[in-house]
Order: sequence, then structure tokens, then C-alpha cells
Amino acid sequence: MAIKLYGAGMSTCTSRVMACLHEKEADFELVPVNLFAGEHKQSPFLAKNPFGQIPVLEDGDLTLFESRAISAYVAEKFKETGYDLIRYQNMKEAAQVKVWMEVESQQYHPAISPIVFQFFVAPLQGKTPDQAIIDENLEKLGKVLHIYEDKLSRTKYLAGDFYSLADLFHLSYTYYFMKTPCANLINDRPHVKAWWEDISSRPAFQKVASAMTFGKKGN
Repeated sequence: MAIKLYGAGMSTCTSRVMACLHEKEADFELVPVNLFAGEHKQSPFLAKNPFGQIPVLEDGDLTLFESRAISAYVAEKFKETGYDLIRYQNMKEAAQVKVWMEVESQQYHPAISPIVFQFFVAPLQGKTPDQAIIDENLEKLGKVLHIYEDKLSRTKYLAGDFYSLADLFHLSYTYYFMKTPCANLINDRPHVKAWWEDISSRPAFQKVASAMTFGKKGN
């Protein structure tokens, strides 16, 4: 039975999992969840994720939520197929992958997500983007990217000279960030820019990016 992924193609967190599934060449069915109709806050979906957030993955009798946890499960379940995202045959490399997965979650994401929210979500709520929030988080993100620039001057990817789940986790939010007037924060850092151009051009992510239309007219 194929894996079912409940979510929306334009969603950052759904696209994170989809990129992972494509890297692992895994069969799955995307079951659309209508966010604008509030489907994710209704009882049938809340039975799958009581927090009312997408995505949710169903694999037989297993139900998972939280996109990073889902992606880690997919990478482990299909570790011998597709691209190795967790370096499962090398304990030290695998440990580095886990370190930079945590960095994305604890350092990068808290800085970039409020910026993306202000540019893409606030207008849909009838609000003007709050420049003070944007500026505050651009400063935070700049400090993180300063560290990334140094790291990426020494290794091709974050965990080493190999692409991994640590890099993949950055894709969705950075994709939307690069469509804002703040993209120079990445473009002005040559090693970060080269890294971004590399990871965002991977075929697995390109399959996902075409549906990432959040904020475009009609969405």
C-alpha cells in the first residue's frame, strides 16, 4: 500500500516531505488538504494530527505528523533506495547530519520563517507586512548565514561534502525567501549562494517547486 501524504503542494512543510520522498524514489499519494476552507481544523483531520497542521503521513497503520520527523522516517525506511540522505553507513557523517538538522530547526528556521510569513501570509490576512518584524529577523538570519558562509567555504554542503537531510530541510522556506526583496542576504554570500543554487536545482526539489505557488495571484 502506497504511503499517503495529507497536505498542500504550496505548503513549506508538505514540500519538505515531498522533496524527501522524491529523493528516496518512494511511491506516495498526495491527498490534498484545503487550508483555505479550514479542512485541517476539522474533526477528520484533527484525528490524524490534533494540532491541526499539515502534513500528515500515513504508512499502513502508522500515522506521523511534523515534517522533519516524517522526513527522517522516510529517509530511514528507504535508506537503501534513492539517494542516501542520512549517511547511515558512516556513524560520524550521520552524526554531522543530525547536528545540522538541529541547526536548521533551532537557528535558521526561527529567523527565516517570520520573514516568509510577513511577505506571503500576512497579505492574505489583509495585513501589511510588518517591517519591524522583518528587520529584526533579517538581522538574526544574517548572523546565522555568516556562520553558514564560513562552514560552506570549507565543505560543499552543511554536514560535509555530501548532500543530506540537513540541506534538504532548508529548501522550502529558502525557496520562498528568495522571492522576497531580501534575497540579497543569500546572494551576497558567495558560498551560501553557490550552495543554494546547487541544492535548489536537484531534480527531486524541482518536482516540488513547480507547485510552490503560495502568494501568487489566485492562491
